[in-house]
Amino acid sequence: MTVEERLADVKAKIAKAERLGGRSAGAVTLVAVSKTFEADDIRPVIAAGQRVFGENRVQESQGKWPELKAEAPGIELHLIGPLQSNKAADAIALFDVIETVDREKIARALSDEMKKQGKAPKLYVQVNTGLEEQKAGIAPKKTVAFVRLCREELGLSIEGLMCIPPAEENPGPHFALLAKLAKECGVEKLSMGMSGDFETAVEFGATSVRVGSAIFGAR
Repeated sequence: MTVEERLADVKAKIAKAERLGGRSAGAVTLVAVSKTFEADDIRPVIAAGQRVFGENRVQESQGKWPELKAEAPGIELHLIGPLQSNKAADAIALFDVIETVDREKIARALSDEMKKQGKAPKLYVQVNTGLEEQKAGIAPKKTVAFVRLCREELGLSIEGLMCIPPAEENPGPHFALLAKLAKECGVEKLSMGMSGDFETAVEFGATSVRVGSAIFGAR
């Protein structure tokens, strides 16, 4: 299959999952994860109509996305990898959505940079639903209080939550937990589901899914 055919296949599967889950058509946004791929690999996906993309690293993104954004107006770029506080300025300058706010230090750095740059990217809090030591994200029990701190003390508008379930576990309970936390926090956006489980995520209420290899192929 070509990259265009794989993109169409993923979109068709999302549409089917929306129907099966009783969701409205178009309720779920596809974030095409283009990390590690070069600009020339990404251009055919843009040409096929995709406008929302996800990247893991700020520095890698700086090497390709300013040019791609200039070529194709309307691109929405999501940071879906861990963010270091010393990269906050660069992240605010480039990304439209930052999905990996997970600790106070990062939240404060983003708040300061947003004021300096006069920019307001959409922000999601990453939740470590599996409490994995090697994985970024705030603990589920601390999520509600952290969202409150971001909003009330730092003036940040948190729009959603994001999670990456443990690879070896059934993702359903993790997606259900994230949806429960979102209601408790009063946020509407749920970024959950990747190439292997995005259809399940749609059924559990995902508003966006992050799909890379099913579109771009193996890295």
